[in-house]
Amino acid sequence: MIQTPYLLFLGDAPDKLAAKVAQGIKDWRPENAVGQFRMEGCGTTVDLPDMTLEEGIAAGAKTLVIGVANRGGVISEAWKEVLVQALQMGYDIASGLHNLLRDENELMSAARVNGQTLFDVRIPSVAYPIANGVKRTGKRCLAVGTDCSVGKMYTGLCMDAEMQKRGMKTTFRPTGQTGILITGGGVPLDAVIADFMAGAVEYLTPDNDPDHWDHIEGQGSLFHVSYSGVTMALIHGGQPDALILAHEPTRTHMRGLPDYKLPSLEALRDMVLPIAQVANPACQIAGVSVNTQHMTDDDARAYLAEVEDRMGLPTTDPFRYGAGVLVDALEQI
Repeated sequence: MIQTPYLLFLGDAPDKLAAKVAQGIKDWRPENAVGQFRMEGCGTTVDLPDMTLEEGIAAGAKTLVIGVANRGGVISEAWKEVLVQALQMGYDIASGLHNLLRDENELMSAARVNGQTLFDVRIPSVAYPIANGVKRTGKRCLAVGTDCSVGKMYTGLCMDAEMQKRGMKTTFRPTGQTGILITGGGVPLDAVIADFMAGAVEYLTPDNDPDHWDHIEGQGSLFHVSYSGVTMALIHGGQPDALILAHEPTRTHMRGLPDYKLPSLEALRDMVLPIAQVANPACQIAGVSVNTQHMTDDDARAYLAEVEDRMGLPTTDPFRYGAGVLVDALEQI
């Protein structure tokens, strides 16, 4: 088990999206985060106290969590001096990057000499089956996005929390490093061999009570040429009964792809529903989740109202304004 509390390592992350792992932990498990460690040149914050490694230890931190999700998931050479120092001072280190801690000789050596543990949460721990497409009992909801990092995980977490408040049967099912670090379990889906990805989602969302909802953490985007494969596996392996369309309206292009514009919500609706109905003919689109963090309250409310009127679907920013209308929609399914 990864020891808590954490000191969140932001390194030299250039912006908030690059620090989304740290932000997710801070927002959803604040009791597990004592502070943040930023290197020179870091361009963002998760609004926790800045701490040195020594101050983190004094505050009770047990694990330095790499809170950065950079393109390609690599451990920067610039970070290694800090990571080695952390191991020497008694920290464990946890990471969800594709570039594994255990593959870095300096870190393995420092961990061994100092008796500390390296946690690579993006390593599949189960021999997942190939998907069989057999319909499972229970209900499932999946957020699908116009782009990567638009709030799909937050949507699922918010809906799960709202259902818990209502006394409904519900489980959040993590499929990425941030969700795994928040909840303590799940499937690191983009690290699963491609042939087994859909089967891993079936494994993650087994038969359940007829009135139980699984909220499957969304990944990637069907429109993102780098990461569309993981999205397809979630749609077919998850066999969702309900889809939530997720969007971030202030972006000018796809994340990491300056030559690709964001698709419209209508384009996402028209593409995703037929694909989902291959695995579950009863699947329907239940609502729209909009990430309005870069908008004023007035602009956000006006945009949400416009989208709801245009799409004919309940629309909200579930983190900012609550997930009530989205859960109301699921209760009708």
